[in-house]
Amino acid sequence: MKEYSAPWGWSLRIVSALATAGCAVGAVLMWCSDQLLVRWLAWLPLAVIVGSMLFLIRGYRVTSEEIWVRRLFWCTRVSLAELMSARVESGAMRWSVRLWGNGGFFSFTGFYFNRLLGRYRAWVTDPRRVVVLRFPARTVVISPAEPEDFIRDVERCMMARLRRAEAMSGELGE
Repeated sequence: MKEYSAPWGWSLRIVSALATAGCAVGAVLMWCSDQLLVRWLAWLPLAVIVGSMLFLIRGYRVTSEEIWVRRLFWCTRVSLAELMSARVESGAMRWSVRLWGNGGFFSFTGFYFNRLLGRYRAWVTDPRRVVVLRFPARTVVISPAEPEDFIRDVERCMMARLRRAEAMSGELGE
């Protein structure tokens, strides 16, 4: 298993800083309100910050069977079983529309769409350093620190799995 960090690109840094500052200012202004209900709701912007932080991406791990997207307290797993291709496509997320998910508050995660990729799932921290993983029924976009090394590791795992499958089918055929 090899670990890859998930460095933050400049766009993620800017959006996260502005969103955090906006939520913090909103919470303070709400807390200073004369209305009890508004004061009580001052925790909401803080909950948005904490909730978004829970889904941040700490890194990626390549195993023989899957890619782990490492979150703060858990991993999201992407099976390599049907992977057709893995390529570095630095501009792949350009002109994307977010269908559902997070648009830059500690990560770019969720479902997106653009003309190049169609509908895809993103677990990204740097949109300028992406690896596009294509499967028969879906496309996944991630952003490991060393995209080329990441792809070599994924290809190594795919080749090892193919050799194991061939060896097993040879044993079954005898």
